[in-house]
Amino acid sequence: MRIGVFGCGYVGLVTGACLAEVGNDVIGVDRSQERIRMLGQGEMPIYEPGLKSLINNNLAAGRLAFSLSAEQCVMHCNVLVIAVGTPTSSDGSADLDAVQAVARAIGEAMTEYKLIVVKSTVPPGTTQAVRQIIEQAQNGRAVEFDVAFNPEFLKEGAALQDFQRPDRIVIGIDSSRAEKTLRSLYAPYNRNHEKLIVMDIASAELTKYAANAMLATRISFMNELAGIADEVGADIEQVRLGIGSDPRIGYAFLYAGAGFGGSCFPKDLRALTHTASSVGSGSQILEAVQAVNIYQKDKLYQFVKSHFSSDLDDKIIAIWGLAFKPETDDMREAPSCVLMERLWAAGAKVRAFDPQAMQSTSDLYPEQIESGKLQLCEQAYAVLDGADALVVVTEWKSFWSPDFERICNTLNYPVLVDGRNIYDPELVAQAGLKHYAIGRSL
Repeated sequence: MRIGVFGCGYVGLVTGACLAEVGNDVIGVDRSQERIRMLGQGEMPIYEPGLKSLINNNLAAGRLAFSLSAEQCVMHCNVLVIAVGTPTSSDGSADLDAVQAVARAIGEAMTEYKLIVVKSTVPPGTTQAVRQIIEQAQNGRAVEFDVAFNPEFLKEGAALQDFQRPDRIVIGIDSSRAEKTLRSLYAPYNRNHEKLIVMDIASAELTKYAANAMLATRISFMNELAGIADEVGADIEQVRLGIGSDPRIGYAFLYAGAGFGGSCFPKDLRALTHTASSVGSGSQILEAVQAVNIYQKDKLYQFVKSHFSSDLDDKIIAIWGLAFKPETDDMREAPSCVLMERLWAAGAKVRAFDPQAMQSTSDLYPEQIESGKLQLCEQAYAVLDGADALVVVTEWKSFWSPDFERICNTLNYPVLVDGRNIYDPELVAQAGLKHYAIGRSL
């Protein structure tokens, strides 16, 4: 098939590269001239394991190309995928400006039948609105087309595997022609057993939001239980094992920690809450999930503040991990941002290291780097020199088995804040470190 993917961000790049890998002719379109230049030269604007080699291999094979021209893409391709961003608006709703702009561009350029697939995460009703925009943009030409909604379920850090070996493929359609085309498109990923779930468009749109809301709810639920565990002298890690062994519950997304961030959970929760409010439906659980997460992101700062009796002026705090999760450089709504900003406001300085998010952090906080409030170090142990405490925010594998004695001997004060509960409290204590963790006061 000839496939055009609008939006060369995280979802668009993974989608385009994976579809090209199985033999499709793919064009990625983006408004950013710099991004198109980078991609055309094999440079990546984001970090995702395996993505760079996949893109470069398909560029070399001629199955993948990048362009600034929406019109050329529409003329060449028979399936058009909308994968642009839908950030949060000031009122909490999803900003659909980019989606609408692509729909208008498609309508203006289209001269023959196309299938338009919305992959961006959008509120129910958006895909039908895309249909109306395309119809209006045709200016009476009445070119036939179909629209469908096909949500992505990609985890940053494991996106290629998620796309190439999906546990389910959801499509929202209202025509048999669209269903036939999408079945053909996804046939390479649907050979082992039937993974395609076909439903109406509004249900597919809500399915995407519901999935992220459920996962976020499990995280906030465990974080709230962790607070109870601290008060009653329980260990949340033991509780996790106890309840996760129940097959009705399972172990996934049951880890207490510093809260969730990234481009999906916070944004989608706000958008779903706004949608519920706009249709007069209650959203008490969704609001509670967000409130718990906001509270949890401040937990690491409170540990540091409490240990030093609120005297953080001129203290230097070392941080391991800046990205919102391992195997990505994504700093969007990362717990590390909340921690650093709170520390700076209290007069402290930060020395930090992350295996992938150093440039993202530098781009986010240039003034703090220039003023000396933030120092990014090239190695993990380098952040300890002259520091008064270490806070582990992101659970990169390289942080899982550190030299605790070295940490203890290098820090000015033997303080370790474990924001992801990855360390055995006994091992930490044996090294002479004061250990703070989430829900593990026991």
